[in-house]
Amino acid sequence: MSGGFFDYNQYKIAQMADDIEFLIQDNDSTKKNDYGEDIGNHYPKEIIEKYKEAVIALRIAEKMVQRVDYLESGDDGEASFLERWKEELG
Repeated sequence: MSGGFFDYNQYKIAQMADDIEFLIQDNDSTKKNDYGEDIGNHYPKEIIEKYKEAVIALRIAEKMVQRVDYLESGDDGEASFLERWKEELG
């Protein structure tokens, strides 16, 4: 099994990004929840843009943690760590 140094918590970072994307998607929704309230938050565009920035940052953080995880777990060597970092993160 690959990785594990961080107990696979990098996937929690991915889940946070997914959750924020869901909030972005539903921001303008007028669908109702079980209490009859709109599920959308109806935040202004400026806030949604910041949410989008957060998603980008979280996706990058997830990749960074994954690369460190593989190196620390012995699944990658130093050369492959650097090569994969460059491929995935620039």
